[in-house]
Amino acid sequence: MDRKHVLNAGWLLLAALCAPAAYAAPQQAKTPAMADEVMSTDAFLSGHPDLRFRNLAQEALRQDEPEEAFAYFKRAAWYADKPSQAMVAEMLWDGRGVEQDRPLAYAWMDLAAERGYEGFLVLRERYWKELDEASQKRAIEVGQEVYARYGDAAAEPRLATALRRERRRGTGSLTGFAGNVKVYVTGPGDVPMQIDGTHFYNDRYWDPVQYRQWQDEVWMKPRTGKVEVGGVETVEASRVPPTAPQSDAPEPEVPARETP
Repeated sequence: MDRKHVLNAGWLLLAALCAPAAYAAPQQAKTPAMADEVMSTDAFLSGHPDLRFRNLAQEALRQDEPEEAFAYFKRAAWYADKPSQAMVAEMLWDGRGVEQDRPLAYAWMDLAAERGYEGFLVLRERYWKELDEASQKRAIEVGQEVYARYGDAAAEPRLATALRRERRRGTGSLTGFAGNVKVYVTGPGDVPMQIDGTHFYNDRYWDPVQYRQWQDEVWMKPRTGKVEVGGVETVEASRVPPTAPQSDAPEPEVPARETP
């Protein structure tokens, strides 16, 4: 497969993965699925900065504003969003919206594959094969800082704090009990929608542990239509040495039009 085809496959895969439909919850007994139109509302996204900043990045791409998109993807990555981390990698690899830096791009794709999500593992291995020996060495070096700032050990606690804070704010309870809470959101066509609090604040979307489990279900082997990037033949563990998270690292900058 030539380089152009690989890149096109990468962008097609990531576009499919980042689409709102990719976050439709798998059906499980006694667990109500959250409709895409609800998950895209301000009420839901205010407590899910990983999704909120990814949505803003996608909108910036649609508006042909790659520099802003890159900044938003990095902000979503700050909250452990793996598809956004993969998009940061692709944009660095192509030099789209940011100066091209392929060793750094590999470090970001390695980070996106941190949990073993198949699509990102495939792209990571393709990146590695494209790098010469000197670039591979630099990729491992710069990857340590990337992991320290954006790896799950550093990023998941940030997301957990946001989830818990917004859930408490919405339910008015330190325990997050939804009880008789009714959530009002704006649905398609600006039509007001009322959602039962036990549905909207289901643990699957607000409890950090269950939210991570749900993400794993969605991303481990995502359904992406007809997009094919090949299987994972021989996949090594991360080549980046373990590093301690930088808990006091500053947050990445975002465009002025949207601040948290």
